[in-house]
Amino acid sequence: MIIKVLEILRITGTGLGIFLAYYYGKNPEEILHIMTPWLVVSIAGLSALEGLIWSKKAAEATGYETGSNYQKQSAFAFLSMTVISLIIYFSDWGPIANITLVLTFVLFLFMSAINHGYQAIVKKNLTWKNAIRPLLTALLIAVFWYPVTSILFH
Repeated sequence: MIIKVLEILRITGTGLGIFLAYYYGKNPEEILHIMTPWLVVSIAGLSALEGLIWSKKAAEATGYETGSNYQKQSAFAFLSMTVISLIIYFSDWGPIANITLVLTFVLFLFMSAINHGYQAIVKKNLTWKNAIRPLLTALLIAVFWYPVTSILFH
């Protein structure tokens, strides 16, 4: 049950962050500044908690082995991205710092989505996370596309 709640919180926090960023952000820099911590904390932060505190339930929900050290390493990577996103936001390090974090975050999620898609299609591991992760990652890339490309190619 807690894993489903965390998934709902991830989606809700991400949706709220997108809304707030595009509602209050007056330009691509402000949109990215608002959106980045919301999305990183909602996705990476909650995934870190899930992997560190409820690792067995999280692994079972994905159809993966339990007790893996790789799961802990992934959770620590997510926790690191979460802390850095908050430092960048509150220290106002600027759009290049945000873009650097976003590209790292999205690239990790893109590679993870490939793995989840492979697990779903080739390995027939048709859990909810494996089935939906590629789609949600594509949507996440689309959401970041405008502010990132506007800043980089301006």
